[in-house]
Amino acid sequence: MAVTVETLEKLERKMTLTLPMDVIQTEINSRLKRLAKTVKMDGFRPGKVPMNVVAQRYGYSVHSEVMNDKVGAAFASAANEAKLRVAGQPRITEKEGSPEGELAFDAVFEVYPEVKLGDLAGAEVEKLSAEVTTAAIDKTLDILRKQRRTFAQRAHDAAAQIGDRATVDFEGKIDGEPFSGGKAEDFQFILGDGQMLKEFEEATAGMKTGESKTFQLAFPGDYHGKDVAGKTADFMVSVKKIEAANLPEVNEALAKSLGIADASVEGLHADIRKNLEREVKFRLLSRNKQAALDALASRAELDLPNASVQSEMQRMIEGARADLKQRGVKDADKAPIPEDIFKPQAERRVRLGLVVAELVRAHGLSARPEQIKAHIDELAASYEKPSEVVRWYYGDNKRMAEVEAVVIENNVTDYVFANAKISEKTIDFDELMGQSQ
Repeated sequence: MAVTVETLEKLERKMTLTLPMDVIQTEINSRLKRLAKTVKMDGFRPGKVPMNVVAQRYGYSVHSEVMNDKVGAAFASAANEAKLRVAGQPRITEKEGSPEGELAFDAVFEVYPEVKLGDLAGAEVEKLSAEVTTAAIDKTLDILRKQRRTFAQRAHDAAAQIGDRATVDFEGKIDGEPFSGGKAEDFQFILGDGQMLKEFEEATAGMKTGESKTFQLAFPGDYHGKDVAGKTADFMVSVKKIEAANLPEVNEALAKSLGIADASVEGLHADIRKNLEREVKFRLLSRNKQAALDALASRAELDLPNASVQSEMQRMIEGARADLKQRGVKDADKAPIPEDIFKPQAERRVRLGLVVAELVRAHGLSARPEQIKAHIDELAASYEKPSEVVRWYYGDNKRMAEVEAVVIENNVTDYVFANAKISEKTIDFDELMGQSQ
């Protein structure tokens, strides 16, 4: 088999393959003979169908299979022999005017690029740190208490206040016309929890059981209900019941209800601190990893294989459709999603993947078994039965591959921080957790 390879542009290559026709025909005949032994056709006993009949019925499909197999195998062999790292699938077309007794094909494909890693000594990377404060522990404890609050009906003449649960009937109209979702009966919400728009909560606060009120409510321009976004509605609300919230005391009973092993107030605080510190560690690692990878990718030089970018975009489109399907969108698998909206993100992912792979190869940053074990043990530590979680990870190759990828990224992050210029920055706990003050 003769092979020639030429560079078209950047990463694109063209390989010309020639295959002897007698090799292809021999394989076609061999497959038809095997097929004739098992094929069933009306008017013939099994295994007794004449070859010319088998060839007439199945010749085209067998010919296509053989061509695909032989040309594919020839391409893989030639690419391996030429030490080419092929990105994506080749586009193979038959050439016209092949030499006598041979078939010639052109295979156009891309190769993975040479990655030139930049000098990290000049890279400036911000490394974040954060602490779990007593205030953060108290705030988390308040959330846990709110999750376990009980409600008791207030006196008939008591006014609704922040923290109370109100049961109301309401009806809203825009320009005198009702709108979808604008009416409800026996609707419950807790004042101050942000379940309702601010104007609705403010209108309800101070009302007493049995009272009614009309008020105007301006829907924000970015409101999720597009039919009413940016419009002003006239609402009438009637209060049917007001209940005061009772928060459980911080004591041993609360610790016990939360499943704390050391069912004491001190044990409760210690458990909250441990969980928050674990969460802070993972969030910091994620933020710092992103900064390190961005610095690494920005200083590297490489061309991106279009085949890899296209493949990544298709994966992202499939993921978007799967998300739509999970949300109950009809015919989500056929939803028209323009691939260009994913192109920048796809290019970034491909670029990062190639740069990280080169750094890992060049500096021996592959995940070691003990690192993988330590990461799984840490993930499992927050569960009630860590040993079962560990077995769950080790029992699935896909999950293990995901863990390995995370460990490799951690190794890469450590390498970047060890070699770049680091500026330390302490951020507030609430900022890290994405919470408002």
